[in-house]
Amino acid sequence: MDKLLTIRQAADILGVTTKTLRTWDDTGYLKSVRTKGNHRRYRESDVSELVGKQPEEDVLVKPVCIYGRVSSHEQKQKGDLDRQCQRLSEHCAKKKYKVEHILKDVGSGLSDSRKGLLKLFNLVVEREISRVVIEHRDRLTRFQYNFFEFFFDSYDVEIEVVERKKAEENEELVEDIMMLMASFSGKLYGRRSAKRRKKQ
Repeated sequence: MDKLLTIRQAADILGVTTKTLRTWDDTGYLKSVRTKGNHRRYRESDVSELVGKQPEEDVLVKPVCIYGRVSSHEQKQKGDLDRQCQRLSEHCAKKKYKVEHILKDVGSGLSDSRKGLLKLFNLVVEREISRVVIEHRDRLTRFQYNFFEFFFDSYDVEIEVVERKKAEENEELVEDIMMLMASFSGKLYGRRSAKRRKKQ
């Protein structure tokens, strides 16, 4: 019986990343065997046959999603959101990605109810995309980025960050923190008011 290798063992033998193996699985270049727990396993004979070989083209079968966000309607009116998505589109074109979804949001990076973000979650859960391309990490979320990364990775979706954050964009972070403090203060004040009403 052919020995089955874990995705990490197969990746080490072939000298590629586990994400590359997932892509090869999707394209049919190197198919995996699924366990009862839906984990990928690779036949040792299939891996041995590919040692030293490389695919002609690493093509992503599933399409890519572009996600852009600005914090205010003023920024959108200035064209910041459109320019951001245009830069991402040019990046994807250079990488030869198949872009089928371009999602845009206007709102705080602290909000988890953004329409575009919720649509992105649905694309991930439905396994309709292979990766999401963003300009900076905080375009996706201000906090708990690692949680987002873990969630996306559990559905074999990669988050690709095009650029590092620019120092001048720290003003938006300050604005988000102020909104967070205002929200917290409002809830705290509401609780105190409720307690006073109960005492009356």
